[in-house]
Amino acid sequence: MLKIDPTAKISPLADIEDSTRGTLIEIGARTFIDAFVKIKPAGGMGDVAIGADCAINSGVVIYTGNGVRIGDAVAIAANCTLAPTNHAVADPTRRIRDQGFQPSKGGIVIEEDAWLGANVVVLDGAIIRKGAVIAAGSVVRGEIPAYEIHAGSPTRRIGKRGE
Repeated sequence: MLKIDPTAKISPLADIEDSTRGTLIEIGARTFIDAFVKIKPAGGMGDVAIGADCAINSGVVIYTGNGVRIGDAVAIAANCTLAPTNHAVADPTRRIRDQGFQPSKGGIVIEEDAWLGANVVVLDGAIIRKGAVIAAGSVVRGEIPAYEIHAGSPTRRIGKRGE
């Protein structure tokens, strides 16, 4: 199910797949989805809700997995991946593709006014609080406090907005 605000601007080169299992993909008012953005229902039954006034730049991939919630005025730079799912890999006697997925860690939450630099990877269970900044190339697995600046793989605090 797709629910796209009429004021959202979506490039004709974006690829937003409609779910066959009823997952809701919602895009808010005045949000911009650039060329080569892929939103893919895969890995779970979670919905994707993108708020108002967001910018999702080229090459971003968002899997629905266990759900993604993006607040208002979030900027996501090119080539980021939001992967709110975890492949099961424990049984070496079975192929990974045949094992399905592990239980949810809660999906992904990105609160309003956050910014993700290019090539950031955000994993299941990540919470990026209001106003946080994630440096390019970082991997986010846990919770990032409001207005903090984080970098690295896994991320670590390198500063705070306003300091």
